[in-house]
Amino acid sequence: MSSITDERHNTGSMIELNNVAKSYATAAGETHALKNINWQIDSGDALVIMGPSGCGKTTLLNLIGSMDRVTQGNIVVDGQDVTGMTERQAELYRLQKVGFIFQFFNLIPSLSAIENMELPMILAGVPKALRLERCHSLLATIGLGEKGHKRPEELSGGEQQRVAICLALVNDPDLILADEPTGNLDVANMEIIAELLVSLARDRGKTVIVATHDHKMGQAFPKMYTMRDGQLCF
Repeated sequence: MSSITDERHNTGSMIELNNVAKSYATAAGETHALKNINWQIDSGDALVIMGPSGCGKTTLLNLIGSMDRVTQGNIVVDGQDVTGMTERQAELYRLQKVGFIFQFFNLIPSLSAIENMELPMILAGVPKALRLERCHSLLATIGLGEKGHKRPEELSGGEQQRVAICLALVNDPDLILADEPTGNLDVANMEIIAELLVSLARDRGKTVIVATHDHKMGQAFPKMYTMRDGQLCF
């Protein structure tokens, strides 16, 4: 499988987390999902956050992606404080700056691969001709050029996850956040997805952050961190 490539290589700090904490009120009392995290991530990094379910990995990705709000501290992405954005600003940030990849693919069953990929571009106002050009180019690069017309049920799990990665890339975001992206895949497909994600940083200068509990997935990345009880272990 060919790697997705272009000529951009970003350098310097991309993400800064300053004294970030997140708490939730529950029936049993206050739950501290994240505790005073200070962390800097460079542009073009490809890294994995390892840890068991409930340790705070998903919460951390949701805060960086502005899907949730911090209880304390702030997060700066590419010079922009995402913790102080309005809802509309957060929507635009997610649409233009962040590509999300999830364990369960998040593909609409009734739509073809190309139609799924078109949706975020429609929201971004991309013309039809350019939408199709991007879809065909991305699918061809990951070896699915002949399957753009197929619906998710007609694709294997590994193929669906590759389409989901294309979906995350269609608006050319600088930041890719992947939450257990290989949780439903076998080892062979895990290796394909891991190499594809690493190549996005290596060849395209994307900043890629993956949350997983799969040690084999973690070993495929140049940087790996461990999270326990809401804290990162450096």
